[in-house]
This record gives sequence, C-alpha cells and structure tokens, in this order.
Amino acid sequence: MNVYFHLPDIVFHYRLHCVLEETMKQHPEYFYDGVKIGSVYGCFPGAMWNGGRFYGGKQTDDKTMHMYIDNYNERGIPVRFTFTNPLIQKEHLGNSYCNRMLRAASNGSGLNEVIINSPILEEYIRENYPQLKFTSSTCKEIRDADAVNAELEKDYKLVVLDYNWNNNFEFLESIKRKDKCELLINACCIPNCPRRGEHYRAIGQQQIDYEKSLTAPGVTKFHEIPFECEYQKKTLYEHFQYPTNIRPEALYNKYVPMGYNQFKIEGRSGQDVTILENYVYYMIKPEHQRFARLRMLEWLTDKVRHFM
Repeated sequence: MNVYFHLPDIVFHYRLHCVLEETMKQHPEYFYDGVKIGSVYGCFPGAMWNGGRFYGGKQTDDKTMHMYIDNYNERGIPVRFTFTNPLIQKEHLGNSYCNRMLRAASNGSGLNEVIINSPILEEYIRENYPQLKFTSSTCKEIRDADAVNAELEKDYKLVVLDYNWNNNFEFLESIKRKDKCELLINACCIPNCPRRGEHYRAIGQQQIDYEKSLTAPGVTKFHEIPFECEYQKKTLYEHFQYPTNIRPEALYNKYVPMGYNQFKIEGRSGQDVTILENYVYYMIKPEHQRFARLRMLEWLTDKVRHFM
C-alpha cells in the first residue's frame, strides 16, 4: 500500500519540497516502502480565504502563481489551497486574488485541490471551479463518530480527522471509509485544546482584515489580533511527546495495516530545518536518517542549485 504524506506550505517550503522530491527519486532506498508526496498544502500570501495559520506578506502575481503550481504539477504533486477561513460570507466570494489562485490551479492537470471549511465558500468553488478536488478540513472539529462517517459519505476526496481521535483505536476501527481519512500526525495543539475554535476564528478575522488593508491602503489599517498560546513556543520534540502524536513505528505497523494511508504533517509557519526533521522522522528509515538529513541540508544551502 502506498503511504501518502501531505506537506506544509506551497511557497515558504518550496525549495525543501523540491529537495525532498529529488531525494526520493535519487535514493528511494532511504525511504519506507510506498512513501509518496500526496500534496503540498497552503496558499499564496495575503489570501482572505486562508485559514488555520495566519499568512501575511506581499500578494503574488499571476505569473508567479502559475510558476509554483505548474512546477509542483510537473513533478506529479497536487497543490491544495487551505481555504478554511470559518468567517467567509457571501460578500467575500468575489475576492479577485483568491479567485485568481483557483483559476491558476484549474490548469487541466486534474491534480489540484481545495481544503474547505465554510459551506458558503464550498458551494461557490464547486460551482465555479469544477476541475478541483475537495478535502474536508480538520478545522470543522468533528468529534462524533457518526458525524465523521456521514462526512465520509459526502463528495470529498479526503476528510481530515480531528487530531484528538489519533490514538483512540476503538474510534478508528469504527470508521467505515478509512481510505478517505487523513490523519494529522504531529499536531502542535495540546490534546482537547479548549481554545482551538476561537483561535481559528481569530486567524480568519486577521486574514480578512489584512487583505482589506492591502486593497485599501490609507483607508484600512491592519491591526494584528493578539492571541497568546504558550504551546506554539514548544519545540518539535516536545510536540512529539503529546499523546495525540503518531509515531513512525505505529504509523507503518499499526495505522497502515488498519487501512489508513493518508497523513498530514503540519508546519506552514515553521523553519525549513524543523520541517525537514519531521520529514526525516516520518518518511526515512532510521538507518538512513543521518545520511539523508545531511544530503538534503547540503542541497538546501546550495545557492547554485535552482528549482524554479
């Protein structure tokens, strides 16, 4: 069975993903059997519809959008937009920047996708961009087994489960369509975080306010919404100790034999070296990790090597 990993950020970790894909081609022996890149998820900077993590910055022109999307697609890698802002309303659907992203992704490849949360936005994208595939977001926080099974019967390519179910094997066994489930394996949120939904809404409002400040400079000023979370300051290895974390040995020896083979690695706002360590930890056999890590770090710091 192939084992698919969905990787964080289209733009910020672009070079890292090219290095990973090249390493997979040149040294397949480094990797666990069946490991594939399922998609790269994220969006371009300053997108109003983005959710899950705040992403500011200068907005991307159409030529650059096509360059990123087409370069991923030429490698057989789908691009998935994280259009999971829970605060999107009808008045936001005409946003030209987000619509340009969807037009760029509707390139005839049949690869590209959208992660969705808002029913209003989902209906709009389905109607206007039928080439794209849809994933149901973990941001929905579905915590009932019957509701999860009902979600899996809908027209989604995948459903990203709430991370709190990760090690509840009674629940995981009860899922009828394990092949359509995606598990978030390295969540930085504490188990059963009581502020998770509040945090998603705060991020959504930030994205809306930020985009307005870009399109109406001098009229709208962006004020960052403070949202302190001490767990965002913990290290990668501290997150690995959470009971909701899925360890590599369990992933390959327990989850995959159960029928789960879609796994999400979070880290859109992390540094390349931190995300690389996640990739080494989850995808590469222990006896090859030192060699693979060194090789990929050398490529990442090689200023001559081009991937654009």
